[in-house]
Amino acid sequence: MKVPKNTHPHVDAETITSVLKRVIRENGRAHLKGYAFAVFCLIVMAATTAFSAWIMESVVNEAFANKRADMVLVICGAIFAAFVLRGFATYGQAVSLSKIGNNIVASYQRRLYSHLMALSVGFFSDTRSARISAQISQNVSGIRDVLNMTVTSIARDLLTLVALIGVMIGKDWLLTLIVFVVAPPLLIGLRYVSRRLRQATRESVEINSHVLGAMQETIQGISIVKAFTMENQLKAKVEAIIDRAENRANRIARLSERTAPMTEAFAGFAISSVLAYAAFRTIYSNIPPGAFFAFVTALLMAYDPARRLARLQVSLERAVVNARMIYEILDMMPHQRDRADATELKLGQAQIEFRNVHFGYATGGDILKGVSFVAEGGKTTALVGPSGAGKSTVISLIPRFYDPGSGEILVDGQDIAHVTKQSLRNGLAYVSQQPYLFEGSIRDNIRYGRPGATDDEIEEAARLAYAHDFILAQPQGYDTPVGENGVTLSGGQRQRLSIARALVRKAPILLLDEATSALDTESEAAVQKALDHAMSGRTVVVIAHRLSTIANADKIIVMRDGLVVEEGTHEALARRNDGLYARLHNLQGGVEKAASATEE
Repeated sequence: MKVPKNTHPHVDAETITSVLKRVIRENGRAHLKGYAFAVFCLIVMAATTAFSAWIMESVVNEAFANKRADMVLVICGAIFAAFVLRGFATYGQAVSLSKIGNNIVASYQRRLYSHLMALSVGFFSDTRSARISAQISQNVSGIRDVLNMTVTSIARDLLTLVALIGVMIGKDWLLTLIVFVVAPPLLIGLRYVSRRLRQATRESVEINSHVLGAMQETIQGISIVKAFTMENQLKAKVEAIIDRAENRANRIARLSERTAPMTEAFAGFAISSVLAYAAFRTIYSNIPPGAFFAFVTALLMAYDPARRLARLQVSLERAVVNARMIYEILDMMPHQRDRADATELKLGQAQIEFRNVHFGYATGGDILKGVSFVAEGGKTTALVGPSGAGKSTVISLIPRFYDPGSGEILVDGQDIAHVTKQSLRNGLAYVSQQPYLFEGSIRDNIRYGRPGATDDEIEEAARLAYAHDFILAQPQGYDTPVGENGVTLSGGQRQRLSIARALVRKAPILLLDEATSALDTESEAAVQKALDHAMSGRTVVVIAHRLSTIANADKIIVMRDGLVVEEGTHEALARRNDGLYARLHNLQGGVEKAASATEE
């Protein structure tokens, strides 16, 4: 499986700044009080840390050199108070930042889900579901990390470092100068590492999405995998992708941790230089060691905030890459947006008319090449024809899953391009050829058709779909969990539940895309009777490969190669010996007779 190349620009300083500004703009005001409290706690931590280093001179000189017993209790009490204060401040900032971070993650998860619901069906057709899942699950924490890193780095690490450097300068400015001589080479090295890390981080997300996708496909198609003994083939393919993901993760680890030897070498050189200088000065100049101990304590305490600040750019860039990939989704404009002048659809007879409609998917040429027909209100119109004729495409254009390239689709004389999608879809019910059930109970899945439906209406819809009996046979009846996509039910049972979901909607327009395709002959006959009853008085557009199921349709539209080639009733079309419908009817009739003879 080939992983697409990264076509996104590098994360430079300007990008980091722009992402940071956006994150602060979107979240700063909502969490101002929480961050203010966290910053206060971080300032207390920085102050108490600097105080602990500063007081070391008094500890050494007064307690050990001057042997003043009266000062010992005062000094020790001050140190104890500083540590207690720092402990409470640490707890306060950690809890506050965690609560804010968790709220930010939850907020963006809600925004992402809401935005995904606003995107068109075309977006999901063109984008791998595993890539979307990976992009969200791996990156949504990036926005939280950008804010928390910024706050902790400025309010804790930077202030602590500045305070400790102040102590160092106050105790010995020359020693401080020695420490900072080696800082520029360290910064240059860290900048080099951060540049290498940008590309690796994005590539890791891409590869991991393919790992997730391969596993998801295997799980969904496990019966095919077993039937065709594809285990070894898929195992080899997935292992190759996993190896690439592992190598990329190892590369990120090597790059991220490459800062450790640089910062440790810097710390070692600085501390050894300071120790050598201070030792010789004490030995040969007889200078009291108190200031030196205070300086070394400040230097050692400064190491951790300095190390975190040194790694800040590397860590911040990783978080910015994650945050930016989330914003790529949020900034994606819906392919289909209601027009500024869109109005609510007003339904009367619910007549549907196609006028010279052309349509093609983004990946190929036109599927529909000037389709025109009328589905009269309150009647059943059937679409038939060979595979690839464009029947399902016609069905998908009515609810505006896609918009036609040219031509018009009208409902009761209103161009659906000029009405709101919500009002259009509220007026129709849809049953696809691939029934889909959601996590929850059987009752919940039927009620999705109309949230306000009562339990009696749900059971009535189930009876009409010939689902009531098998539902009662389930362990918990209507409250039985269906599992992931109804895995605990047969294909025919799932289809009958999807039909019940459509019936409970009580919409004036009913779209059936091979709604009985997953049923056995007996179930199909039963459901067909239910559908015949349910279709009464509604405008129905139905696709069926078995012509016997649509023989009673008021109108039959015959399609081939994206065109309407015949139109009429079953009796009229079947009499046209040279017509496509007549050939299909004769062919299917022969097959059914042969099957019947075989059964006898």
